[in-house]
Amino acid sequence: MSDCQSLGDCADTRIARLYEYLDGALSLEDLNDVKNHLEHCDECAQEYDLECIIRSVVRRSCREVAPETLKSRIMGRISEIRVEVGHG
Repeated sequence: MSDCQSLGDCADTRIARLYEYLDGALSLEDLNDVKNHLEHCDECAQEYDLECIIRSVVRRSCREVAPETLKSRIMGRISEIRVEVGHG
């Protein structure tokens, strides 16, 4: 039985600790506690893996750059709207 099951399915508490773990916001002792827990709890290890994937996808998508043609079209449309509304 995992710690989570023995504690009555403490998913919210464990997830909060997992975020702190991933963010590097834990003391060395707490870091080791969470790491040890992840090694012995399949449920939390799966949550950890999922959060790592989500963070990786978000990081990758934040590095993508819009094409210059799209930027130009957007800026052109903003200028048109400003003129239409009388702010140009």
